[in-house]
Amino acid sequence: MSKLSRACAVAGALLIAASSASGVLASSHREAPLISMDPEADSTDLYAFVDPVDAHYVDLIANYIPMEDPAGGPNFWVFDPTVKYVIHVDNNGDGRPDISFEFRFTTIGSGPDSFLYNNNQVTSVTDPNLLVRQTYTLTRVTGDNARVLGSGIPTAPANIGPRSTPDYPTTAGGAIQGLGGGVSVFAGQRDDPFFADLGSIFDLGGLRPFNPVHLIPGAAAPGIDNLAGLNVHSMALRVPVASLTRDHMTHAASDLRGVIGVWTAAYRQSVTVRTSAGGVVNSGPWRQVSRLGNPLINEVIIPRGMKDYWNSQSPAQDAQFVKYYEKPELAGLINLLYPSLPPARTTGRTDLSLILLHGIPTVNNTGSVPADELRLNTGIAPCTADPADDQVGACRSIGVFFNGTDAAPDLQAWPNGRRLTDDVVDMALRAVADGYGPILHSLFGLPDNSPNNVVGDGVNANDQPFLATFPYIATPNQGYSHEHHARGIVPL
Repeated sequence: MSKLSRACAVAGALLIAASSASGVLASSHREAPLISMDPEADSTDLYAFVDPVDAHYVDLIANYIPMEDPAGGPNFWVFDPTVKYVIHVDNNGDGRPDISFEFRFTTIGSGPDSFLYNNNQVTSVTDPNLLVRQTYTLTRVTGDNARVLGSGIPTAPANIGPRSTPDYPTTAGGAIQGLGGGVSVFAGQRDDPFFADLGSIFDLGGLRPFNPVHLIPGAAAPGIDNLAGLNVHSMALRVPVASLTRDHMTHAASDLRGVIGVWTAAYRQSVTVRTSAGGVVNSGPWRQVSRLGNPLINEVIIPRGMKDYWNSQSPAQDAQFVKYYEKPELAGLINLLYPSLPPARTTGRTDLSLILLHGIPTVNNTGSVPADELRLNTGIAPCTADPADDQVGACRSIGVFFNGTDAAPDLQAWPNGRRLTDDVVDMALRAVADGYGPILHSLFGLPDNSPNNVVGDGVNANDQPFLATFPYIATPNQGYSHEHHARGIVPL
């Protein structure tokens, strides 16, 4: 079997296993049975990275409401006022929040006699022509101390189309607010920054680049980004590094006191009563209904029967899930389906539990408490080099999983934090398949099985370029014309 054929077989096996065993291989788009029926509380992706413009800051981005159709009027997507959205930060490695940023939204409907979302052009976030507006309060919680950072902050509206929102980037820019103390915030609709070929993944792993040697005969084709043209709702924070670390200081990359762990969670009150007037009344204690730290954990690590329970737990309680990391079902399915390939280890996978529940030694390790957190070493400066494969120190979408050598490997990529450009699907698949690549093999002795180290879905970048400045997430797709309106694409 040629190297290409073997790589294709590995890729197919991985994606067959992912789709059959673990539900959805998308970074928490509809990842658990209960939360798949509650999109407004479903956290799709979490990002944490050192700000590429000023390394004294960290950017935290939490996305909710998966797979928004941009043309979803007249009731365009909005944050749910009955949900408490939170971004948690752990700065001492105990799996518990030391700092939490709570977002609570209010919907203002100024057109009770109209079915419209807007009744003329919208040119600002406070435009009276926008009949349905949202504002929010942002509160920073540390222990028993809750401090309101801002209230009545406007969100960016939906990107409706050229008549309704003729200069959407400028309009949405009004939702970027400085709150003092170096904190900036944005909330509103954005392009979904996650990229993956979900269509081929769920068709029994028939990855388009590998069709000739896998399931479907015919010419190879590029992967198709099935999230292209779809939107999410984003909450983005730009926060000084020193306000997040345990000692309120900045640290060099070699000093692990500069490591923070981040996760996002959504909470609903435990009792909902539907009234005869068509409304709802919520009461009772808050219950966590979704959470997300590292991408893909609840999709390909946690078994289906435990997914909703996992969503209810805090990272400090993750010791109970270690067995699923160290005996991954996905690795066993790879070996079952393709016994002639270099076998992925099915037991004793302490590499997965170490990297995902504790952090990489000398890079972002937070100690002995196993906790699913997106760990970021705030002292590692962002790379700035062009991501050409032949350039030393390049900003690569697959970071240290690059299947080559690099004298200055890109340690700023996942699993050290997560940037918008990181191709976490390819990286996660290679890790489970024991195809970590030569860089991680050289640095930490991790397996570099070939061709497992070239697995990928053929989608390596987002469909839209990211912004050069905060909030960095691309402008949302408009309802009038967007990617899913394109014709002439005939998938294999």
